[in-house]
Amino acid sequence: MRETEPDTTARSATADREIVISRTIDAPRELVFEAFTEVRHLSRWWGPDGFTTTTRAFEFRVGGEWDFVMHGPDGTAYAEWITWTAISPSERIEFLHGERRDDPNAFESILTFEPDGQTTRIQLRTVFPTTQLRDEAVEKYGAIEGGRQTLGNLAAYVAQRTPGGEF
Repeated sequence: MRETEPDTTARSATADREIVISRTIDAPRELVFEAFTEVRHLSRWWGPDGFTTTTRAFEFRVGGEWDFVMHGPDGTAYAEWITWTAISPSERIEFLHGERRDDPNAFESILTFEPDGQTTRIQLRTVFPTTQLRDEAVEKYGAIEGGRQTLGNLAAYVAQRTPGGEF
């Protein structure tokens, strides 16, 4: 599993500001993509271990927003906001993620879904505005481990699907 190593084709001025996490998930790509695009799914697996999610608004379309609160295991509530900036069904999702719509520290994320037989290799590349913000996310908030856990929760969630592929 790659965690912070950008691939050589993307090695650029953003390399010191990004986190890259990937995982192979035992489900077809369309199913994994669906788990990201419908709030009824996201609310059941999104976030690191022990976190829950309460959605205030959700519209999955370019320019649409997901306004939600993540509740930590210690009871801390974290306001979150995502706006979708590009969507290629079953292949790629790009979004801006911050604490609120006008967050100057919001970061960009790109999710790619690559099929491999009946499994899917998902990659989450996050690019922060500055190296300092990236380092703070890693050191203060455990962004790498939290990202690993989030993709692990996704894998566990899609593993619960019925033999016909339904959740």
